[in-house]
Parts: sequence; structure tokens; C-alpha cells
Amino acid sequence: MGRKAAAAAFVLVGLAGSVLPAAAQEKVTVGVLRFVSSGGLFLAVEKGYFKNEGLDVELKFFEAAQPIALAVVSGDTEFGVTAFTAGFYNLAGKGALKIIAAQAREKKGYEGNLVLASNAAYEKGLTSLDKLAGKSVGITQVGSSFHYQLGQIATANGFDLKAVELKPLQSLPNMVASIKSGQVDAIIIAPHLAKPLVASGEAKLIGRVSDVTEYQFGGLFTSTKMISDKRATVEKFVRAYQKGAEDYAKAFLTKDASGNIVYTADSDAAAALVAKHVYPSEEPAQAAAKVKASAFFVDEKARLDVADILTQVQWLKAEGLVDASVDAKSILDLSFIEGHTNVN
Repeated sequence: MGRKAAAAAFVLVGLAGSVLPAAAQEKVTVGVLRFVSSGGLFLAVEKGYFKNEGLDVELKFFEAAQPIALAVVSGDTEFGVTAFTAGFYNLAGKGALKIIAAQAREKKGYEGNLVLASNAAYEKGLTSLDKLAGKSVGITQVGSSFHYQLGQIATANGFDLKAVELKPLQSLPNMVASIKSGQVDAIIIAPHLAKPLVASGEAKLIGRVSDVTEYQFGGLFTSTKMISDKRATVEKFVRAYQKGAEDYAKAFLTKDASGNIVYTADSDAAAALVAKHVYPSEEPAQAAAKVKASAFFVDEKARLDVADILTQVQWLKAEGLVDASVDAKSILDLSFIEGHTNVN
């Protein structure tokens, strides 16, 4: 082989080597809602953390949390990132699912779900959380995270949850439409959806869930089969996911000595990346501003509040929404992340 031919062959080999990592990417799908609370996942995708681990991640968007759990069980998606529901806990209790990392928490001093009243209900006196008894509240589904949150609000305000008329509406868009039309008296919903309704005068803010309770409302989960058959893939996914959570916390949750959140140029850049997934059809600058104004608390290492998950399951059992046989500890796999809180 002549020198020129040898050199050309060397270049071709080098080029082939440079594309091998892309060719070797393992495809995985994640079920998720278009929520700011999943911002860590979106940042990990946008910043290439998954690709650096050899994973080609496809995001599949849903309109409610429960279908995501079903998608993971069926194998339609390998992972899910969303709020916990009674249906999720029942599936996990049968051995189908495992919680492996945290999503977001309700935490005092940070943004969280908001309770809105319809304009008509507000005019009739529904101006605070203690007045929800006797009113109708729209939720996605019975046993949803919104259902659980309403239960905590009822307990904190001294009224029986049975005094509230729950209206399962199946999806977030239906919840938004119902409060605008006055079909329901109130809803509990994420801030990125609630704030535009309040700003436009289509609903009234009457309370914040984080002022009532702090709890681990969402997480990253996968199937037991995935952990058994592809543990290395799960480990790669979690490593990338943690990097995204850390970036999210730095961008949106850093506080100064006075307790005020401090935003930087990095915050703006991160907000723009998250906004691509939460507000894909909106003007980028406005969408980024909405992201910053609606950022939930997310643990920087995606660590779970284990005791709170056990408390959720106990409450849902008492309400007859989770089967009594479900062992809450068995639905957790804490081996992928160190330092989960309130483990004992």
C-alpha cells in the first residue's frame, strides 16, 4: 500500500472510530409530563448527559401521571418521571415497578402546586383552603397526587375529605378547562399551569400546597424487569439524571443570605432549555421566565424522602385506594443513589 493510500485508510478508520459512540447509543424511552418539576430530566437530555453515558433518550409526553406507570409496566417506555399515584403504588406493590430516584418535592419556601378557585366560587366565598368543604374539586383521577394533596389540606384545616366532591377529569387540559368554565369550584395544579390562569383573571389563587405539607410527590421509576435484565443501563440513566438534577438545583434553587432565590446567566440558559419541553409553542424568552417562576424544589442528587413515601402509602391504604397487602418498602430500590433521606 502506498503512503497516500495508507494515509487515506488511516483517516477513514479514524472517522469510523469517531462515529462509533453515536452508532452504539442504546435507545430508551421516558414517560413524562410537560412540567417544570421534570426540569432535571430535560436538562440532562439537552446537555447531552445521557448521550455521554451511551443512551439515546426519547421523551414521550403524557397528559396525566397514572398512564405513565402503565406505560412502564407494559414496556412502552423504559422509565417514568412523574407524580406518585395510588394506581402506581398498587402496580409497584405487585412487583412490577421500582422507585429509584426523586423528582420534585413540595417544600416550604419554594414554588409548588397551587390551589385555584373558579371566579364564580370565589365570589360565593371560596377564598381560602378551609372553605373547601362542600365544594367540588377537579382532579385527574381518583388516587392521583392531587387527591392525596387534597387529603392533606382537609386534615390540616379540620374538615372531612368526604365533605368535598371529587371530580375526576382524566387530564390536565380538562382540569384547566373546568376551572375556567366554572364546571368545578376548585383545582390543585402545577404553578406553570396555575399562574397564567390567575394572571388572565380566569381563576383565583386561594392557597399553596407547600404551606400545608412538605412531601415527596414524584420520582423516577422503572420496571423490576428492567433492573433485573439491564441494570447497567439503569445505572447509566441514573448517573445522567443526577447531573441534570444538580444543574436544575443550581439554576433555580440557590438562595442568598436573606432566603431569596438568586438567578444568574446560567439560570437563564437552563430555563431556556427546560422551556423547550414545557412550553414548546411559546415565545422562548417568555417561556423561560415562566420556568423560573414555577420551579419546584428538587434535591440536587435526586435523593428520595423515604419516610414520606411510606406515609403516602399508609394514607392511601386508609382511604381504600391502595391494597392493604402492599409493602411500601418493597417498591423502593435505593441502591442506585447514596444518601436518601429519612430511610429508617
